[in-house]
Amino acid sequence: MHERWTVLQKFSKQFKNYIEENVNGYPIYRRRATEPVQVGKYSIDNRWVVPYNPWLLKKFNAHINVEVCASVKSFKYLYKYVYKGHDTASVKIQKEGALDHDEILSFVEGRYVSAPEAMWRLNEFNLSHKSHTVVRLAVHLPQKQPIVYQDGQEAQAIERAALRKTTLTSWFELNKKYPSAHNISYSDIPQYYVFDKNTTNWKKRQRGGQNVIGRLPVVSILDTERYYLRMLLLCKFGAISFDDILTVNGLRCITFQQACQEYGLLRGDQQWHDALNEAAQFQSPRQLCMLFAMICGFGEVEDVPDLWVQHQVSLCEDFVHRYSEQTGPHYALADIEELLTSYNLSLQKLHLPTVDLPASVLESEL
Repeated sequence: MHERWTVLQKFSKQFKNYIEENVNGYPIYRRRATEPVQVGKYSIDNRWVVPYNPWLLKKFNAHINVEVCASVKSFKYLYKYVYKGHDTASVKIQKEGALDHDEILSFVEGRYVSAPEAMWRLNEFNLSHKSHTVVRLAVHLPQKQPIVYQDGQEAQAIERAALRKTTLTSWFELNKKYPSAHNISYSDIPQYYVFDKNTTNWKKRQRGGQNVIGRLPVVSILDTERYYLRMLLLCKFGAISFDDILTVNGLRCITFQQACQEYGLLRGDQQWHDALNEAAQFQSPRQLCMLFAMICGFGEVEDVPDLWVQHQVSLCEDFVHRYSEQTGPHYALADIEELLTSYNLSLQKLHLPTVDLPASVLESEL
């Protein structure tokens, strides 16, 4: 069979008289020994047959593979697949040499609605269910809140922004007026207060709040000061201004990073462990490898090998599933090695295990 397909899909399988369960991957199915059948130039037996369900094949008369899901570690993929949408394509006839590409229009008109989705929508069935309300909280530096404006109206937009408070600056005002709010962190404030977009003020909730979650946006370590401001907002209570956040034990720090150091938040590598643990809840292993390389390149990590060991399972998840428990980490390290070149680093410089797997081989497999 084709060598690449053989490696990627781990074929051929082995003959087996019973099913062997696997706690970290697919089970090893029973495969009775059969006589080989010649198909073209290939000799095929039961070891080359993909897992399938005879009833489904007969019912739908289509190509359907069936695998048993033996783990709940990667449930995030189920969510991503449901909402990623269909593959789409659009075709437009225009004059030769004319350049008229409307990306937004192409996205809107390129939508594809399958028959099952059309049936579901025509019957007005619910497309989703939301148990909690998620309130997105602003995380911005002083006088650097995002502004939306139209071309030619930049000055007016700046004037309007100067008069309007964000959820963050309004939180400062709330803490100034009501000492009772000092016991509530910024991320928990939506449970007890509602942000009025008209007045841009936090107002005390009259009822509810149990099913409300405050969400601070993810901030890249490349955006250094915002990254450390976010870290402070997760643990600082009752702040009344940016200066108040920067002040630690009566000493006003110059940067938010310095304030984190004074609070003892940057001792050891706990911040990097927290960042990777949080990202592992919703990011793919490839994205985690990118974050790991970014942390090594821009963060001040004291013990990179320990960081790798502690998060190896999350970083290698895809590779272990594709290959094996033994070879999966090698592919993950090869991927990280390639990413580290952007920061003029290598596995050897960081005292990580080195691998001989060429990056080109890894790219062809992904």
